[in-house]
Amino acid sequence: MISFSEFTLANGLRCIVHEDFSTPMAVLNVMYDVGSRDESPDHTGFAHLFEHLMFSGSVNIPSYDEPLQRVGGENNAFTSSDVTNYYLSLPATNIETGFWLESDRMLNLAFSENGLDVQRKVVVEEFKQSYLNQPYGDVWLKMKPLAYQQHPYQWNTIGKEIAHIENAVMDDVRSFFQKHYAPQNAILVVAGAVSTADAQALAEKWFGPIPGGPAYQRQLPQEPAQTAPRQARTSAPVPLSALYKAYHMPARADQRYYAVDVLSDVLGRGKSSRLHQRLVKEQALFNNISASVTGSLDPGLLVISGKLNAGVDLAAADAAVEAVVAELLAADVDAQELEKVKNQAESSLVFGEIDLLNRALNLAYSKLQGDANLVNEEGSRIRAVSVADVRAAAELVLRPENCSTLYYEAQAA
Repeated sequence: MISFSEFTLANGLRCIVHEDFSTPMAVLNVMYDVGSRDESPDHTGFAHLFEHLMFSGSVNIPSYDEPLQRVGGENNAFTSSDVTNYYLSLPATNIETGFWLESDRMLNLAFSENGLDVQRKVVVEEFKQSYLNQPYGDVWLKMKPLAYQQHPYQWNTIGKEIAHIENAVMDDVRSFFQKHYAPQNAILVVAGAVSTADAQALAEKWFGPIPGGPAYQRQLPQEPAQTAPRQARTSAPVPLSALYKAYHMPARADQRYYAVDVLSDVLGRGKSSRLHQRLVKEQALFNNISASVTGSLDPGLLVISGKLNAGVDLAAADAAVEAVVAELLAADVDAQELEKVKNQAESSLVFGEIDLLNRALNLAYSKLQGDANLVNEEGSRIRAVSVADVRAAAELVLRPENCSTLYYEAQAA
């Protein structure tokens, strides 16, 4: 159970405090309600580019890292399809340094042509190294537009193509900042050895003077139901051929989400899962195979992915996967098997809460969904999933016409 208190500043900044005096450390997490789904189709990659720009310095603080390192702190950030998240950890006695740094770049980010040019080059190089020149790195560049035809989830957080980043200009950058990086579009979480009273006073002092504005109203094109199976093929000089299958599933806030999540665990979580037992251990078709869900705020995907053993035909491997899926559609999951995967999921939740930063992040993400206490309800929601729920989830999601399949063939040497 994660205890917390909440308050909202006059400018719209939602604040959460999680006191934990068992540690001398503190975490400050700022989650902005903006991700790659909020980008224009011809200006993709901006949310991720902005993650980099936020470390280029603000008007009053040229170097973000230096003052934080002086007080024993460290920081990082990440961008997803749904959010951009910035976090730092430091000794709790120095927590005000974190408030100073984060509030100043929310208010006064430095916009310089040199900074933009530097970060453009960094992101372009990341695009090349991690996505174009990395084995299997381009999978999601191909898989997302296959699965999504209308919704902005059809492009990756890095962007559709390098040109979108290379052609980013200062006016675009300023406009993106003004639209999304404001108090009313952010959630601040303070966790660790900081009292609620101190955290509230510091939030009022450092974030309170930042002007708020109208909340960003999201109007995204919704993905129509997929009515026929889709397939694509690609090849690359990779060690092993690979198979990727993506099924549309309900959004994170949908009451059926947890049943689909448990269903994915039955299929492919760990070495005791059905896919691993049948296709790796018994039939030796795959070197490895797993299943998971994207967990996105809008309707996401249940994904099966695996690397084939050398010499195995992709079509034969796909047919073997379909046979395992058919088993789940034909008969109820055994109650003991269901209990096992629910225990695994609950264990992951419990171990995840050991880390202070994870607690802060999960509180922010739950608040973004509308209720910070969702972080404390996930365990009970997983436990409540029944055999009938899993069967219904399988019938809803694991339909052939709901699936997009990518054959990723290893090129001969």
